[in-house]
Amino acid sequence: MKVLFLANIPSPYRVDFFQELGRLCDLTVLYELEKASDRNEAWERNIADKSYKEIYLKPVIKQASSAWCPSVTEYLRDRSYDIIVVGVYSTPTGMQAVRYLKKHRIPYLINCDGGIISYGERTFKKKLKTWLIGGASGYLSTGEASNQYLTYYGAEKERIYRYPFTTLHEKDLLKQPLKKEEKLVLREKLGISEEKVILTVGNFIPRKGFDILLKAAGYLNKEYGVFLVGGEETEEYRTIRERLSLTNIHYLPFMQKEEIQEYYRAADLFVLPTREDIWGLVINEAMAAALPTITTERCVAGVEMLEKEAIVPVEQEQQLAEKIADLLERPDELERQSVRNLEKSREYTIENMAKVHKEIFDAFWEANG
Repeated sequence: MKVLFLANIPSPYRVDFFQELGRLCDLTVLYELEKASDRNEAWERNIADKSYKEIYLKPVIKQASSAWCPSVTEYLRDRSYDIIVVGVYSTPTGMQAVRYLKKHRIPYLINCDGGIISYGERTFKKKLKTWLIGGASGYLSTGEASNQYLTYYGAEKERIYRYPFTTLHEKDLLKQPLKKEEKLVLREKLGISEEKVILTVGNFIPRKGFDILLKAAGYLNKEYGVFLVGGEETEEYRTIRERLSLTNIHYLPFMQKEEIQEYYRAADLFVLPTREDIWGLVINEAMAAALPTITTERCVAGVEMLEKEAIVPVEQEQQLAEKIADLLERPDELERQSVRNLEKSREYTIENMAKVHKEIFDAFWEANG
């Protein structure tokens, strides 16, 4: 089976996924850009012996992580492909691809890693999204929240196929939750002295809501260490820390997956106080480390993968603090969630993600080929 997959950039998790998928089908990936200008270079992933063919389109107009590449139509004209997937439909290249495929009545799938409905958006923006999403022959969705997003913007529910979205291989998952003694050994290695460890990971940008976590820390026991991985302290974070006289806040730089796994495994609790994440892959990473996790109702990964009790309202630092404090003082519940999250994460591996995609492609081709 020949598959053409349109992507914006070779992000590490996509490269790993394409490598696995390429073992199951004859895969060609079209990229708009070689890399994103707004990403840390350490974020890139290189594989010497790729199982798939990759082609870099020639951009006419470049943006931070997308581009307009008119040459995309040259590949869409090639009728030898059994499956065409528009991986990012909202970029200029993705829009051109959708327009061409619709005009020439070529069956195609739209990939949707996640989505959050914007009920108050302008009429024009909603119409544009509806035109871009509606009318596809099929959709790749990460779960119920994405299904609702797609159908709101014009997708037919019967054409939606669900797949598990992740960045992790089977080997990245713990075999079983770590014992307390094992965590203490890791903490000593990492120089962590606090009795309880709260971890969060991500870019230090307003959308991630780390300011909310810092404000919540003002209500917590000062013996709880709060570790933020992803950058240096911003002026806003420093102001909050000084105002609340916080002495238990620690900042760590961006880390590669192998390095950051030690922090996931050493922690007691993972918290993502995001204002909006159309997925939130750090949730997968935390759960794979058997880590109890709290996030907001604006994190699609949390809504899909976690229990309802682990979800808090956005922008509510006091409620977040109460949830954190309550959980950290209940060792039996921490242990239960640790086991539960690890078991749930076993559904979300790159190997299974590729396998499910191939099954979807087979079903789609049979229905539309």
